[in-house]
Amino acid sequence: MARELDEKDFAILRKLAPEYSGILCPESGHEFRSILPPVSNHIATDEADFAERVARLSDDEWEYLTDQILSGREDLGCMPEEDIETILAHIEKEVSPDAAERVRRLYRLSECGLL
Repeated sequence: MARELDEKDFAILRKLAPEYSGILCPESGHEFRSILPPVSNHIATDEADFAERVARLSDDEWEYLTDQILSGREDLGCMPEEDIETILAHIEKEVSPDAAERVRRLYRLSECGLL
């Protein structure tokens, strides 16, 4: 489900990518509709850079992003497996193991084209 990012979303995006001031996806020219995929796919230079960026997030921000993912508002379908594993590790630690498992199942279902 596409969404328009609000101020809270942009605050998280600025925390993850302070050097990036735009709201347009560099590859498509469309406005961002999620937070984590553009950071993973277009802004972070590699897996280690992505991991360092998402480590900046607070517990509250992880809870918010987890809620967005589980509600279908934050789409992880186009992200590489290694970045998904990084996200799952943070959700497990900062939110709960149950939430991480729910996100894992959701990602697997979307990966298989079932969602």
